[in-house]
Amino acid sequence: MRMPTVHIYGAGLAGCEAAWQAARRGVRVKLFEMKPQKYTPAHHAPTFAELVCSNSLRSDSLANAVGLLKEEMRRLGSLIMEAADATRVPAGSALAVDRVLFSQYITDRIASCPLIEVISAEMDSVDKDAITVIATGPLTSDRMSTYIREELGCQGLHFFDAAAPIVEYSSINMDVAYFASRYDKGDADYINCPMSREQYDAFYEALISAEEAELKEFDRESQKSLKVFEGCMPVEVMARRGYDTLRYGPLKPVGLIDPRVGKEAYAVVQLRKENAEGTMFNLVGFQTHLTFPEQRRVFRMIPGLENAEFLRYGVMHRNTYLNSPELLEADYSMRTRPNLFFAGQMTGVEGYVESAGSGLVAGVNAARRAKGEAPVLYPEDTVIGAMAAYVSRGGIGDFAPMNANFGIVRPLGYRVKGGKAAKNEKLAERSLATLAQMSEEASMDSVLE
Repeated sequence: MRMPTVHIYGAGLAGCEAAWQAARRGVRVKLFEMKPQKYTPAHHAPTFAELVCSNSLRSDSLANAVGLLKEEMRRLGSLIMEAADATRVPAGSALAVDRVLFSQYITDRIASCPLIEVISAEMDSVDKDAITVIATGPLTSDRMSTYIREELGCQGLHFFDAAAPIVEYSSINMDVAYFASRYDKGDADYINCPMSREQYDAFYEALISAEEAELKEFDRESQKSLKVFEGCMPVEVMARRGYDTLRYGPLKPVGLIDPRVGKEAYAVVQLRKENAEGTMFNLVGFQTHLTFPEQRRVFRMIPGLENAEFLRYGVMHRNTYLNSPELLEADYSMRTRPNLFFAGQMTGVEGYVESAGSGLVAGVNAARRAKGEAPVLYPEDTVIGAMAAYVSRGGIGDFAPMNANFGIVRPLGYRVKGGKAAKNEKLAERSLATLAQMSEEASMDSVLE
């Protein structure tokens, strides 16, 4: 009997996870990736699953929705989580990775899998007879975007995403900055740059009046209707919302005691490791669309960064997502074309882990469709299932990208003493118990093999 085959477009986080899950189920995979022949404006490395924004996969706590999602994915055999755990760098209670090692790990695992064939090509259409997962990402090429919009009838929506700058550790003035984690939670993995009120005032005024970069040509068409996703809002946009917005956001000083003076500063800028060697640090929460000269000028006003050497400046780029509730089922297949699946940020999930999670579900179900099996719909007791339900149904009002959160998970149905953390722990217990039960059911054997 001929082995069933699945086509997957895009070797980002979602595409690689989808390919891995399909191959684990004995399905041959053809993985199409246009790099290194062609790059998007945000990508630079030839390896797969390239992280173009932060190197953090956020909280690793089960009392946090994204932390629970990561644990769900570990138990479902996620390649992305395997790579993240193997290449993690110290980041307190968060899971951050060495972005170069992370991408190389995934590339090596995909390349060495005998059931996955990597084809370097830019795709601009879909074979109607092939079971296909489109995971070309929020910066899908113009040719493929046109096909999705015009041939498949999927109208795309746009928002703008931004990345934070990275500085060289040796250029940070550690006579001013200090290592600590908030409330001394975990190891002291963050560099903290304390600001007095006078320093914050000067920085704030410079930031809100700094010159922003002109949008690239491919973004100009969407400039008039520009929308900024709350989770990656440029720091200058955040600052313009009010004087104290940064002090209650990325520059929050609470829980950070400056050891030199024994008290909290007026504001604190935090930097997090970018690589295992600790030679590179990114400015946490400093996604930006300022021009490069303005980034040098304004960010060097931060105490401790007076002579900072920028290894990468912040950038801003267009992200595209579909109006998924009108198009997709909860297994990420297209309602009008069941052999076609979508995965990743273009479906309306937001974040690295969420993108990989959608790829996991799409890969599992593309493989099952190829084998003539019924789809697997993860319950809304789980974060991975709740995300799929949100993508397929939406919420109240206009559909917009969504990070993993407990608000979309099915409620417990009873009250829990101990506040929000205790309730979230119960939600996590229920989720993991649900996955354990699924693994024991004969009809779900192929899910957790």
